[in-house]
Amino acid sequence: MTRTLLTLVLGTVLAGVPVYAHHSFAAYYNESQSISLEGTIHEFQYKSPHAIVVFNVADSAGRMQKYEAEWANPNRLQRQGITTNTLRPGDVVVVTGSPGRVASENKVHLKGIRRMSDGWSWGGGGRRRR
Repeated sequence: MTRTLLTLVLGTVLAGVPVYAHHSFAAYYNESQSISLEGTIHEFQYKSPHAIVVFNVADSAGRMQKYEAEWANPNRLQRQGITTNTLRPGDVVVVTGSPGRVASENKVHLKGIRRMSDGWSWGGGGRRRR
């Protein structure tokens, strides 16, 4: 009886704890493909589990489309010198990465990024240049 009650209590307590799991990028992105998009930074979300670069890209008709590029975990980025101030709204960048499996969602798994104004770049594996 005591063991059953303890199991029920622990099960109830643990059920309220959020569980975070790392997803496979291949489930959401076409990892065998690569695209490059030039756009203007709208927002840089430096948060776990992955940093997100939100940027605006002109489509073939000249209309602005909002894209989201999923980057690495902020802890990893910080070790590579990337901070909350690395990218600012208005920065013009070229983002290279794998396109999302659902094209209409305008998502990219970021593999490389280059800021046009000063040539700063990051390319996978932590290679960072000024």
